[in-house]
Amino acid sequence: MSDEIELKLALAESAPARLAEHPLLQGLSAAVHSLGNLYYDTPDGELEAARVALRVRRIGEQRVQTLKSAAVSRGGLSSRGEWEWSLDDRPCNAAGLDEAGLRELDHPALAGIDLTRLRPAFTTDFERHTWRYREGEDEIEIALDQGEIRADGATLPIRELELELKAGAPEALWQLAARLCQPADEHESVHENASAAASTRGTPLAARPANHSKASRAGALRQGWPRPPAHEPEATLDTLIEALDTWQDSGDPAWLRCAQTRLAALATRDAHPALATLSAPLSGGEMPWASTAWLALRRLG
Repeated sequence: MSDEIELKLALAESAPARLAEHPLLQGLSAAVHSLGNLYYDTPDGELEAARVALRVRRIGEQRVQTLKSAAVSRGGLSSRGEWEWSLDDRPCNAAGLDEAGLRELDHPALAGIDLTRLRPAFTTDFERHTWRYREGEDEIEIALDQGEIRADGATLPIRELELELKAGAPEALWQLAARLCQPADEHESVHENASAAASTRGTPLAARPANHSKASRAGALRQGWPRPPAHEPEATLDTLIEALDTWQDSGDPAWLRCAQTRLAALATRDAHPALATLSAPLSGGEMPWASTAWLALRRLG
């Protein structure tokens, strides 16, 4: 078992190409993998209700089974338990799961669940570009994911930047995110092609923090998105992110209005200039992709 600590940023359509050209990434060890992921649940969604994700991932000829516990997410930073093992030479049931391995975990979230009822629920298929970043005692995996979530004939796009802490302090995730989101300085560029280098400068990366996991997004795609609450909770950065996450996937204008209301409440309570930066596009019905403004707000309650 390991604790997965990662910072997730949703990306605008233009952001992946911009990110891949960032000078900071040019000298890092890099890899590209096509990942096929099949997630499982019972017919009545017991794992989703427990906020647990169970998947089998195919990487080339290798198959890996993973169980993830409920995540604690704040401002795009999440922490959750993760159990992962290879299915090579492991007996699997008709659904393709190592049922015995799940029983051996004896995880509390699986207590009372009939594991024989687990069936394929949805898939996520994406291309993952990874870079390994090291500085001092900090080690971080940078992952750019692009692909699709598929459930019951419907799809959602995957376009995410994930920074996963492998060693060091969580603060290093925020520091690295700030470097990747800021326009690249000329002295940082290692491109021989000046026009390519220039494309990474001038404006921040179009990104924002996201708290919804791929699995939770798929659950909403299958079951439908909730309506905004009748009585607004206290406005926080996380309730704003929740509204934006839901609006982006559902396209429901009620969630846009909810996000606008929550952002206005935050601005009334705190005169942080970054809130005004986010308000300008959101008031016009556009997603606020100002990543540097979001990073400036990360300690806002």
